[in-house]
Amino acid sequence: MTLMSEKILAYALQYGIYILEVVVCVLLASRGRWRQHKGLSLYVTLLFALDGVARPAVFNYFGVSSVRSHQYYYFYWLTDVVLAVGAFLLTCSFFRRACKHEEKLWRFVRVMLFFVPPLVVAISVLALSRNYDHLFTKFMPEFSQNLYFSCLVLNTLLYLMIQQLAVDDDELGLLVCGMGVQFAGEAAGLALFNLTSGDSFARVLAPVLLPACTLGMLLIWIYAVVKVPEAVPVRSLAGRQAAMAEAISD
Repeated sequence: MTLMSEKILAYALQYGIYILEVVVCVLLASRGRWRQHKGLSLYVTLLFALDGVARPAVFNYFGVSSVRSHQYYYFYWLTDVVLAVGAFLLTCSFFRRACKHEEKLWRFVRVMLFFVPPLVVAISVLALSRNYDHLFTKFMPEFSQNLYFSCLVLNTLLYLMIQQLAVDDDELGLLVCGMGVQFAGEAAGLALFNLTSGDSFARVLAPVLLPACTLGMLLIWIYAVVKVPEAVPVRSLAGRQAAMAEAISD
């Protein structure tokens, strides 16, 4: 792949992401589902505001030299931490939706989710405990990457929980699948970079892999919003058993 084709592909993916982010927001607003999907709406808006507006604005303001003088580096990883926290909170909202009628399960899940951020902070600090040079600068990417990996694990557990409880909510399943694609891209890109020690192959593939996964996530979310106009009410396991018993007795 030539340098020119790499740039064209990168620009196509990046601007495709911006367009789809706007499409998701417009669909939620036009269908009157903005309030119903507050977490999703806020996350997509934040994603567009930071990645589509703020980052290019900072880069253009400081110029190409900002990469070497670290202004853009600081801003990029600071916004990445914000997006990682937003992704975690969105995952928490999906857990709450899946446990809507399973209050006992939700109480357990809520405690588990509460301890995730402190644990990620502790792991990130421990990983940097032997290197105190530019600790804050190195902490931001370490924390962001660890939190994304935690979200990948949580999202996988959420999907398994939805299947185990037979949650009758197709829209939620699609939204969770979309998040899984995004988190898998983050994990795969990081693993590829570490395994290959950042060689030329990783430097070419990683910038394409991450936006491609984000693009896939947004396409799945658009499909969920368009094809599932109203979320099917989630019924508890006890409610399903009662309905089955009533059907048998009839």
